[in-house]
Amino acid sequence: MVQLLEMKNITKKFGDVTALNAISISLARGEILSLCGENGSGKSTLMKVLCGIYPVGDYEGDIYFAGEKLLAKNIRETEAKGISIIHQELTLVKNMTVLENMFLGNEITQVGLTNDNEMYLRCKTLLEQVQLDIDPNTKVAELGLGQQQLVEIAKALNKQVRLLILDEPTASLTEKETAILLELVKDLKAHNIACIYISHKLNEVKAISDQICVIRDGEHIGTRSATSMSEDDIITMMVGREITSLYPHEPHYIGEEILRIEKLTAWHPTNTHIKRVDNASFYLRQGEILGVAGLVGSGRTEMAQCLFGSYQGKRQGEIFIRNQKVNINNCADAIAQQIVMVPEDRKKHGIVPIMGVGKNITLSALPQFCFGKKVINEPLEQTIIQQSIDKLKVKTSSPELAIGRLSGGNQQKAILAKCLLLNPHILILDEPTRGIDVRAKYEIYKLINQLAQQGLAVIVISSELPEVLGISDRVLVMHQGKIKADLINHNLTQEQVMEAALKE
Repeated sequence: MVQLLEMKNITKKFGDVTALNAISISLARGEILSLCGENGSGKSTLMKVLCGIYPVGDYEGDIYFAGEKLLAKNIRETEAKGISIIHQELTLVKNMTVLENMFLGNEITQVGLTNDNEMYLRCKTLLEQVQLDIDPNTKVAELGLGQQQLVEIAKALNKQVRLLILDEPTASLTEKETAILLELVKDLKAHNIACIYISHKLNEVKAISDQICVIRDGEHIGTRSATSMSEDDIITMMVGREITSLYPHEPHYIGEEILRIEKLTAWHPTNTHIKRVDNASFYLRQGEILGVAGLVGSGRTEMAQCLFGSYQGKRQGEIFIRNQKVNINNCADAIAQQIVMVPEDRKKHGIVPIMGVGKNITLSALPQFCFGKKVINEPLEQTIIQQSIDKLKVKTSSPELAIGRLSGGNQQKAILAKCLLLNPHILILDEPTRGIDVRAKYEIYKLINQLAQQGLAVIVISSELPEVLGISDRVLVMHQGKIKADLINHNLTQEQVMEAALKE
């Protein structure tokens, strides 16, 4: 089989640190190769080498594309060859239209002027190709994440892409949007466009791939046919050992009721005719892990935000802590009641990206480290920071390293460390493992179990049903703002949860 891409013995160093050690991969025209590995394993670095973000001379080894040696000095040169990458963090300009984004830097001109009609028709054709029925003059900010992802693919097709690299493309997509994207990738394959697919969702990897390549600690562990590998095989190659159960469920004592919500209703922040939470009532006990399941838009996050005091719209209902009615109007009120929350969008609401890992961890608990009200006891703060980093196994070269430079899993562990410094009794986790690798997921699941054993009450909101069923003692099922079922998790199945969500 003639190879479209060959990367031979690629080695990349950052100072004395070897990020990639003599890695070789290849793929043919129309082939889908999935690249698997933990965060920090070297996947993104390898793709940056391929795309010219790390230019020739900045790495060792050789790259051949379409039979020619690739000596790219920047990403524009690789795009001109037909190599396009779509990053997990989309690069569209939100306040520009789809059409403007599509041709940004690649405008169609005629006698020095942009040919608006031709660009409009070309954009319309590309959008139809990715099954996106929108006007090219729509502002990107008006589109959902799934639609924006498809616009990025259409933009790549406009550049006559021959190799498309997708980095965690479905991390923030709904199940329906994911299905559309996977079908589109298969359609590109049918048109002889090759794809390198990077994902932590192993069911997608198995469903879509011809070959699966696993990288660990900058080393090429192996490339095998997707049909010859199970998800457990991939996990074993990724972490270097067999994980007998991804969901470690250790016995823990469930005590008295600690929280009760009665008749909670929350309205849309701008359209007050819409209820995001509709007359929801539930309880939570000490030491219990309560899973909250439901389709995207079911009201799960809004219900948690109401409990934590961060919901922006109008709300009503009653909250009881240990049978005492409390008023929670903001996050400070919630923290005073020993309720903390790890938000769904950790980069937007959970961290200060340019601030050090250590300072992020202590940010919410600074009064604990102060002499009086103004002077920080820095030796004490540094001791607590190091203890938190060690306890949650946050991988960082230094507590001073900007937290934005950590992998998603390590950012999440740092946010958890910050929350735990507040000595909570109730911990809310909204999509706690979104976009993080298998080992980090396993470590977070173990931590959740340990916290429950220590008596913390934990609420886990997740779009991944296997995750909800794997770690929860009890499952609330939500749909269109209502709690449709409260189920004891004893041999509970995904089918039972979905049936509860969708029944009238």
